[in-house]
Amino acid sequence: MKHNAEFMDALNAIAKERGIDKQMLLDTIEQALISAFKKNFGTSQNVKVSIDNDTGAIAVYALKSVVEEVNDPAVEISVADAKKQKQYYEAGDILEIEVTPRTFGRIAAQTAKQVVVQRIREAERGVIYDEYIEKENEIMTAIVQRVEGKQVFVELSRTEGLLDGSQHIPGEEYAPGDRVKVYVLEVLRTNKGPQVLVSRTHSGLVKRLFEIESPEILSGVVQIKAITREAGYRTKMAVASSDPNVDPIGSCVGPKGIRVEKIVSELKGEKIDIIKWSADPAEFIANALSPAKVVSVFINEGEKAAKVIVPNNQLSLAIGKEGQNARLAAKLTGWKIDIKSYAQMEEAMGFDDEDIDEESYAEEDQI
Repeated sequence: MKHNAEFMDALNAIAKERGIDKQMLLDTIEQALISAFKKNFGTSQNVKVSIDNDTGAIAVYALKSVVEEVNDPAVEISVADAKKQKQYYEAGDILEIEVTPRTFGRIAAQTAKQVVVQRIREAERGVIYDEYIEKENEIMTAIVQRVEGKQVFVELSRTEGLLDGSQHIPGEEYAPGDRVKVYVLEVLRTNKGPQVLVSRTHSGLVKRLFEIESPEILSGVVQIKAITREAGYRTKMAVASSDPNVDPIGSCVGPKGIRVEKIVSELKGEKIDIIKWSADPAEFIANALSPAKVVSVFINEGEKAAKVIVPNNQLSLAIGKEGQNARLAAKLTGWKIDIKSYAQMEEAMGFDDEDIDEESYAEEDQI
């Protein structure tokens, strides 16, 4: 078949532009041409197709097994006939005989075009999948494309993301053209290409936002040790600094509160409690109940449970609306927390403010 340099030039350009491996394209085209040859020329022969990597010349070869006795001429050739081709052929070898039809050029061109289009589509999907699988657990800026019921489809640069209803911040509304920060939950392979699942409710979104706003977190001087969230309402985040001269809370809040304000704005007013992490469970639990003031914490290491005493006027603040503050503090610390006011403890156990019952909790710590 005549050389097809233009075809190879086009293939090289496609491979470079689309980021697709050229050899993969050639291998796939060769396989498709084998099917096309058998279909159009009604042969049961074993064949292979070869495409010259430089010129694009296409040749079809019949593959025949060299045997002592021929039973099927379509796939076998005798040793004697094989030796007429090359003297070194022996039984068990495979002989290649070129059988390229003169009319195969048009079929080859059509087949190659179909394969290239299909493989470009598949390869692009693969490239996009590989690109976005690296972005799992990362944050991206998305543009809302369309809203279908509770499902919001967003543009993520080279592909589309799905913000499912369960991943919406409660009360947040989305309209085409809106720009929002999203957290990449998972990237799935599908027949239609990669599907990127994103979230506005995941606590990782808040964590990544602080990494963007706080150089101290990004550099690793300040660490986010724990974070928990009830999206749309409140986030609690515990931070620590490896440098005694760097205030971890101040690093997150920023000058005049500018850093945390940006994040609160992105999250549509969600409250964010930034508290200092401590290796001492009692101190950590007391900090986690911020903004409430805590007087005493008694911990039971065996049950990983804590009894917390707060002033009477701090009880509702410590518990929070519908128990949210206490619930988030428990999630943040990993401890069961039982909050009591002075009055409740006195009524339940009969002690004075100075006489907290320490026998009720074994292995106790008090702050």
